[in-house]
Amino acid sequence: MKENEIIASDCLVGVLYGEKGAFRIEFGIVYSCVEDKMYTARKGKGAFCNGQKLKVSGQEDITKSLLVTELGSNRDPETIKIVLSNMERLLSIPIHGIRAVGTAAVNMCLVAAGGADAYYEMGIHCWDMAGAGIIITEAGGVLLDVSGGPFDLMSRRIIAASSRPIAERIAKALQIIPLKRDDATN
Repeated sequence: MKENEIIASDCLVGVLYGEKGAFRIEFGIVYSCVEDKMYTARKGKGAFCNGQKLKVSGQEDITKSLLVTELGSNRDPETIKIVLSNMERLLSIPIHGIRAVGTAAVNMCLVAAGGADAYYEMGIHCWDMAGAGIIITEAGGVLLDVSGGPFDLMSRRIIAASSRPIAERIAKALQIIPLKRDDATN
């Protein structure tokens, strides 16, 4: 990624400012073509869907939480085993359920709108997360790395949740899939 680069993919946009890997997301736009919904956020100004203010559910009880994720596009047998094992680990906590709804950005916006309590995925890219990441945080949600540490846009993995306790509990359950970073030189 280059300084002040605009990231765009399909129906989503995020603008990053920064240098030497220390990126800050300033605003994000996600357009859900299927639903005709425009999600927007600007740092310090809130998150909106078609002009209506968004707020995460605020759920803190993992056993009452609805999660969204995707199975990903990697068909390596070991990766598939980890993805399915992670779903089993979360369902065994127990949680309310897991859904696969749409793209990474649309799934994150579902959390921002309070329609789901958390989203997690490994193997996506910075352009999948940048625009929706600020929409989550401006709606009151949190972003974490799947390790439980701080969110790293270039890591290709994320937990976006309505509350820190939910995000941290998900992180404790997940087995991490090793991935090449988006900012890797090779």
